Amino acid sequence: MSGIDALINSADMALRTLSRSASSARPMPQAAATPLSEPERRLSGALMRVNHVGEVCAQALYAAQALTARTPALRAQMRAAARDETDHLAWTERRLDELGDRTSLLNPLWYAGAFTIGLVAGRAGDRYSLGFVVETERQVEQHLASHLERLPAADQRSRAVVSVMQADEARHADEAHQAGAAPMPAPVRWLMRAAARVMTRTAHVI
Repeated sequence: MSGIDALINSADMALRTLSRSASSARPMPQAAATPLSEPERRLSGALMRVNHVGEVCAQALYAAQALTARTPALRAQMRAAARDETDHLAWTERRLDELGDRTSLLNPLWYAGAFTIGLVAGRAGDRYSLGFVVETERQVEQHLASHLERLPAADQRSRAVVSVMQADEARHADEAHQAGAAPMPAPVRWLMRAAARVMTRTAHVI
């Protein structure tokens, strides 16, 4: 893929992500629908909105890191992971619709910020870009585990989606580690966690 083609591909991903036109290659994980109380519905909606924002950011990160990858192999790995994240994006959008809730009003801002961070990680070199993937996906894996604890027990449909997402994120981290990821310095890991906390608390309500 030429440089121009790569830029067009990145722009297309941004438009599909922000216009809510993502489609999944895999069927959405299914579970029996159970009536939720209004407080349960609101909690599930807020948590799934946060998860949707995470997938918006994932699209941006992988697009930027694919754009800056030094080797075709790493570029292909980033794009393969992005396809899984596109499934997650479509699933969380659909679940939000089912819950009668909305996506974050700040999605363009989340996408732009994540794309910038992905460019910085990619420009640092392939090993550090992979290390960034490992740290990001491990943090997301932990975040999804906390959501499985917080989601209402009756909301088996959301829980089914989050469980598959968690397994995919763990696999992405393992694959990046096996590809030669460099460990992230402690200050970088701390900053990543701090940024994630700001994003999740904001997206919970906005």
